[in-house]
Amino acid sequence: MPSTPTTRMRLGWFINFLTPAWNQPWSGTTGDEWMNGDFFVDMARSLDRAGFDCMMLEDSTYISDVYGGSAEAELKFTVRAPKSDPLPLIPLLAAATEHLGFVATMSTSFYQPFLLARLLTTLDHLTDGRVGWNVVVSGGKLAGRNFGMDELPAHDTRYEIAEEFVEVVQKLWTSWDADAVVMDRATGTYVDSTKVHTIDHHGPHFDVRGPLNALPPLQGRPPIFQAGGSSVGRSFAAKYADTIVSSAKGVDEMRDYRDEVRAKAVEFGRNPDDVRILYMISPFVEATDELARRRREERFQITDERARRRLLMMSDEIDMAQFPLDEKFPDIVTDSSKSITNAFRKWAGDRTLREAAASDEFEAVPLAGTPATVADEMQRVFEEVGGDGFLLFAGGGGMLTRRYINQICDGLVPELQRRGLVRTVQPSGTFKQRLTSEA
Repeated sequence: MPSTPTTRMRLGWFINFLTPAWNQPWSGTTGDEWMNGDFFVDMARSLDRAGFDCMMLEDSTYISDVYGGSAEAELKFTVRAPKSDPLPLIPLLAAATEHLGFVATMSTSFYQPFLLARLLTTLDHLTDGRVGWNVVVSGGKLAGRNFGMDELPAHDTRYEIAEEFVEVVQKLWTSWDADAVVMDRATGTYVDSTKVHTIDHHGPHFDVRGPLNALPPLQGRPPIFQAGGSSVGRSFAAKYADTIVSSAKGVDEMRDYRDEVRAKAVEFGRNPDDVRILYMISPFVEATDELARRRREERFQITDERARRRLLMMSDEIDMAQFPLDEKFPDIVTDSSKSITNAFRKWAGDRTLREAAASDEFEAVPLAGTPATVADEMQRVFEEVGGDGFLLFAGGGGMLTRRYINQICDGLVPELQRRGLVRTVQPSGTFKQRLTSEA
């Protein structure tokens, strides 16, 4: 077994507020009940008890009819819909938990800075300082049309807009001095107006007077998450993010990604230790190694259906149904989800579309076995890469059942805790303070 680490893993779980596994063994009645939030409240309680740092809530705002020229497969397989807005779910999750952080996905393409800043500070107070912002730079044309946009700016321009967007939001969050609320009963003054300031931002993309008309966030600045994939995306993440989600594969690529982002953080005048990186994993945990490996093989067996589900997810601009499954990944160019397309092309290599799409290109490392076996591999990777932690996902929801959550929270995590890899007691403070704490 590898030696005991000097730092602890950060653990998060990536979810979609859409139908979990509904027609699989152990899925129960989730297909009828997921929309009331109870499934995710139960999940949050389990993650909180197990010492997870956060639950990251994905979001998207469209139904695609690109694949095959129809939304039939999209809705049949619940790829992007039906999906509910995750933000109203967060206060319910927070009320049921004590320490777990909640990372809200909010797009710089479709929100306005003032509305986003106000909404996040409201959530920060409602959760007692346990909210974060996953910054996404949306590029889907179909989503744009739901917001009156026939065309979205080019990829790199969207990141330029996102930079200014984040700067405006941060200015709004600091438009109130920390001691602006005085509650002076003698004079009947609740807020000292001299401590609330306009921001008077005039930039190429936004013109915002300010100040925020809500109390500033409890955390000062809620932690920022970002998935930096492309070159410009990695620079953006290194400049602004407290935690970065990476789809790097294999120890060498994971280490290279971490080294690159940390070096970029230094270039931006940041302490690289302030930037955490979470790598995506989807562990299969069972009572025996043989059973876990068989479950994984069954999950990733090469079938037309699995291949089509994966290609459906990639059909934002280009209909991937037009390409034969027995040929290699086509030479396509897309401005939407550019890093995902490039990553898949690299991952596919010389394999056919059927073979490549049946596997999961988002996994950093394959994990299958008993809790001890999986913990061994996670610890080895963690130490070889140099940190920082992992973001679990359940195959796009296809494996997400209460049983799977328990296998992780009551099987795998206790084994990680016995090795000192994961906290057994959460430190006090806000979500942001716990993310940076080594306790």
